[in-house]
Amino acid sequence: MAVDLLGGDQAPAVVVDGALRACQADPALSLLLVGPTEAADAVLAALGPESRHRVHAVAAPTGPHGHERDISSVESGVRTAVLAVAQGRADAVISAGNTGATVTSAALGLGRWPGIRRPPLAAVLPSAAGRIVLLDVGSSVDPDEHTLAMHARLGSAYASVVHGVSAPRVGLLTIGTERGKGDRLRRAAPAVLAGLELPGGGRYVGLVEGNDVVTGAAADVVVTDGFTGNVLLKGLETAYALIGSPAPQPPLPRAAVLLGVAGTVVVCHGAASGEDLAAGIGFAATLHRRAAVPAIADFITGPAGRTPEDPLSARGGHEQ
Repeated sequence: MAVDLLGGDQAPAVVVDGALRACQADPALSLLLVGPTEAADAVLAALGPESRHRVHAVAAPTGPHGHERDISSVESGVRTAVLAVAQGRADAVISAGNTGATVTSAALGLGRWPGIRRPPLAAVLPSAAGRIVLLDVGSSVDPDEHTLAMHARLGSAYASVVHGVSAPRVGLLTIGTERGKGDRLRRAAPAVLAGLELPGGGRYVGLVEGNDVVTGAAADVVVTDGFTGNVLLKGLETAYALIGSPAPQPPLPRAAVLLGVAGTVVVCHGAASGEDLAAGIGFAATLHRRAAVPAIADFITGPAGRTPEDPLSARGGHEQ
């Protein structure tokens, strides 16, 4: 796992903490720490001698002023991490840095799948019915209806492949379920979504509201623009942290996966804690081990609508 040491509001200290937690939690995990070598050394120093072979360091280029927190230095960390995946030196990228820089670096460095113009970030939230896939949560803030249609296909494939959902229900987030509600995008998108053939036997179920994200009764996948999705995601995560999840279940990682690029890229919050970073690293490792991204890509670039013979949730291990 290639970990961006300079990604996050409290980097590199919080990333070092997360990397150490991830190594201790998963004895089979190997990390490529990208950034200041002294930060990587801190992880090595905290690990026992028997585990140090699992951690390697790669120095990222510094900015013109030679300061690790220069914008150019911070962004070079995620670019270097993406390059490591592109060159086969790592299996996934994890960053809590600037979302735009991460998405751009991944799209340019790894390449986008055919037909993908704007790769979305997909997050999984707990709901009273179990869990719900929400996308986009921060990548495309001003998409058109055709971009949302692709997001619907990606979300349906994700729910089918990763969670083993049969015939995922896909809804469009808006401010009311009456016909014609919402802004121009929300008024234009339903006609496009209604005609889609969705992967995994998915079906478009129409308009949903914010309360439906909490209950999970109306949809398994909720599609929206990145601006609205990010606001909703952060609001719900904070509410759940204060008052508890709507349903008892193992905690879900506070991280999102970038769908539509040729590699596993996981984005954590800029304000992520060490525990959050560790969960994001574990999430990326699980996605890689279960070949989730290639399976989703096969749905999107191959025959639409076929059902996977071996959904990831049935392959053993802990669902994330």
